[in-house]
Amino acid sequence: MRKKIKIGFTDDEIRIIVRSLVELRNELLREGRYTDAVDELLLKFM
Repeated sequence: MRKKIKIGFTDDEIRIIVRSLVELRNELLREGRYTDAVDELLLKFM
């Protein structure tokens, strides 16, 4: 079993991460590629 760790982020860091993930997701969609991994990460940060 994998050990889970939690990392703390400030509100500004979370905002930057989410914005970057959304941009990556949009780019993947434009290219017709799967966004499953990015979607999972977005759900964890929201």
